[in-house]
Amino acid sequence: MDFEEIKERVKMGEEFQFYYKEESYWISHSKNKYHLTRVRDSYTQTFNTCIELFENVTIDSKHLKDIWNELEF
Repeated sequence: MDFEEIKERVKMGEEFQFYYKEESYWISHSKNKYHLTRVRDSYTQTFNTCIELFENVTIDSKHLKDIWNELEF
């Protein structure tokens, strides 16, 4: 899956789990909020929109789009 496809699918309500450097992460949503959660310790970054999440979320100080090819779905 490419970055734009995941972004569109999350906008439509889907949620995804992926791995980065052998750590599990979860993209999810709740009422009017979008989240990226590191499963190990439940560290969560929360955003008001799906677009904000995909533009601003970071893992290891790196933007999601910059590490996209290293993620395992």
